[in-house]
Formats: sequence, structure tokens, C-alpha cells
Amino acid sequence: MCGRYNLIATGQRIIDGFSLLSLPAHRPDYNIPPGQKILAIVELEDGSNSAVNLHWGLIPSWSKDRAISSHLINARAETLTEKPSFKNAYRHRHRRCLIPATGFFEWHTTDAGKRPYHIHQPDHALFAMAGLWEHWEHDQETVYSCTIITTVANEKIAPIHQRMPVIIAPDDYHRWLAKKTTTVDIADFLAADAYRSMRVTPISTRVNNPLHNDESCLR
Repeated sequence: MCGRYNLIATGQRIIDGFSLLSLPAHRPDYNIPPGQKILAIVELEDGSNSAVNLHWGLIPSWSKDRAISSHLINARAETLTEKPSFKNAYRHRHRRCLIPATGFFEWHTTDAGKRPYHIHQPDHALFAMAGLWEHWEHDQETVYSCTIITTVANEKIAPIHQRMPVIIAPDDYHRWLAKKTTTVDIADFLAADAYRSMRVTPISTRVNNPLHNDESCLR
């Protein structure tokens, strides 16, 4: 799964990386937990990209309770077309999004306890995780939410954790986001080896506490 990540890129790097005209208020975030608003990239009707803030933890449009979101922070790539919580956003409503990141965290269970690792590109370069978003309304409350899509871990990540986020290559951003594309197959995006240059770095247990949000989380 992907239950924590970071986005420490500057606003200008994000604007340039995703061909944006503007960006919501942004500051470097070293330790992003589920259950809060996160930055996501969606495609508008005119085909341009827009940066929006979405609640991390998807709330299906049919749900009567937003509490379900805590169980839907991730969606398995293998079952996107089957699970009621995700299949409408993925296949029918074309609510695909990109979630910018500069790294994500996983914990490896050892005899001494859980050891945190930071998975990132060299120089903390910006990348994009595949996501889905939804629009939920209930009792005059409206929430726009999202989930991060995961897949089976490759040989680099498997020694730490059995799952990893699906990373969309820059050349595929438009194809993933395109609202007019109705035949998107997640398998096409798994073929690219987006993890080839990823580094797996052991870090301090300081990151274990989501209230810790500073550069020391990456040491």
C-alpha cells in the first residue's frame, strides 16, 4: 500500500512539471498522511491540466457515510474494474488523476520493530502517482476525494513491502488524464519501468509520527 508520502518540490517545479497555469497555496510537505487534503492534477473539459486539492481517502458517490474513506486510501490496480468503490471512477466517469510526489514511505517489519524507508528519485525529483477521484454529496455536504492506485511490488521494493504505488511516466500524463479516452487500461502504464532510478533509503523512525513534518523526517 501507500500510506504516507512527501511533496517537497517548489510550486514552480510542480507548475512546470505538469504544464499548469497556476497552483493552489503550496508549501513543502515532508510527511503527508491520509485523511487530509492533498494536491492532485486533473484534466479540465478543454484538455488543460488543473491542480486541485482532494481529500485523501476516496468516498464513493453512492456511500452514505464519509467514514468509508479511511479504508479507501489505496486501490489495487488488479481489481479496478471489479470493486464497486472504484470501477465507476476508473471506467465510466473517467475520473483519473495524478498525485505529485517527491517520495513515499514504507515500513519493513523486523525483529526489532518496523523500520521506515524512503523511496525516492535522485535529488528528490518530482514524479506522479496514479490516482482516481470522486465527487460525493450527502446532507448538504460535498467532498472531492481521491485514492492512490497500487500494484504488486517489483524486485526493488518487494524486500520492504509487497505493494507499491503505480507511477505514471511524464510521457503518459496526458493519456492517463484524458477524459475523452474511454479505453484506458492500467496494464499499459505498468509496463514502463518507472522505478528503475528509484532509491530505497533507510530513515529515522521520526517519520512514524505524522505530526512530524520537517526535513528531519528524511534523515
